[in-house]
Amino acid sequence: MIAREFPPDLGGIGPYVYNLSKKLHERGHEITVITRGSNGKRSKEIVDGIDVFRVPFFPLYPFHVWLHGIFVNQLFKSLEPGLTLVHLHSPITPPIKTSLPIITTVHTPMKVDARYHEVRDLYSLAERVQSSVIYPPIESRLFSHSKLVTSVSRSVAIELREYGLDPNEITVVGNGVDEKTFTPAQSRNCTRYVLYTGVLRARKGLFDLIECARYVCNVDQTIKFVICGTGPFLHKAEEATRKLGVEKQIVFLGYVKRDKLIQTYQNATVHVVPSHYEGLPNVLLEAMSCGLPVVATEVSGNKEVISDGVNGFLVPPKSPKAMSEAVIKLLEDDKLRVKIGEAARKTIEKSYTWNRIADNILECYESILHK
Repeated sequence: MIAREFPPDLGGIGPYVYNLSKKLHERGHEITVITRGSNGKRSKEIVDGIDVFRVPFFPLYPFHVWLHGIFVNQLFKSLEPGLTLVHLHSPITPPIKTSLPIITTVHTPMKVDARYHEVRDLYSLAERVQSSVIYPPIESRLFSHSKLVTSVSRSVAIELREYGLDPNEITVVGNGVDEKTFTPAQSRNCTRYVLYTGVLRARKGLFDLIECARYVCNVDQTIKFVICGTGPFLHKAEEATRKLGVEKQIVFLGYVKRDKLIQTYQNATVHVVPSHYEGLPNVLLEAMSCGLPVVATEVSGNKEVISDGVNGFLVPPKSPKAMSEAVIKLLEDDKLRVKIGEAARKTIEKSYTWNRIADNILECYESILHK
């Protein structure tokens, strides 16, 4: 597998690659992962039976993908004789020169992702330009070299029309969560809070969330909003809380390690996913797996998981008032919170475990190997 991230790095692709690799290894398959390292020497480690190579990465934007690709291909050439197939995870993964069959899983099409990037400074402007201009040709090259293209959600498959792909020829393999680790709490703390988890960056709806917090706290001044994560929008988000006068109601925890993160999920009252765009976010599945009632924007992968009013609530994107109304409804109704949370957990157990995703992936492997 080749991906831009692997734990302990942040991001959605890293945990995906780790959990999938771990599950496949448990079933007797040998897995090698190539990912980004530092700007120094190549390193190798074994993580839960998975061979993980970290090759040099230099953040020389916008040439970083091509430069990284040189080191990836150098390593891959030496490993190729012992491999059966290559599984790439897009976006921002360099193309590979190989005669082996390639499967590419698309987590987020950058051409679509770029449209939802708020431009608030030079960094976010550069990020949007790269996502809309630099990355799409790289993605197209990956797809053209792949025997099979898969996606984490049906909505992503449909969005790949913009690359000239037929959605009906794309296999939806889904996203997963470790349901045995992300479990409902046996008991909760007395402190009530609304939780956000994720990277603090463009298109995550952070400023809608802060506006939502203002509405909610005007109704219930005892409630807190807890934000877990870090990223380029951290300081601007903190500044927005001061401008709206809710800095005492919103707590920024920064990066939270996994064990503490799970406890933070388990003790939360409501979870929110305010994104303007998502493929199929890990944080949504993690919260639901912990039995949390979730209020999420009605975008892409979110609406494939949540049935409004059944296992969560969907609200229009960029609508902090509607989000606040759904949050308040859950805060004021204990029975409803329990009902929604239990239904959320059942959804995960039925369709979004790593065993289920591994089954889907193995079917894909078998299909391209038989071809």
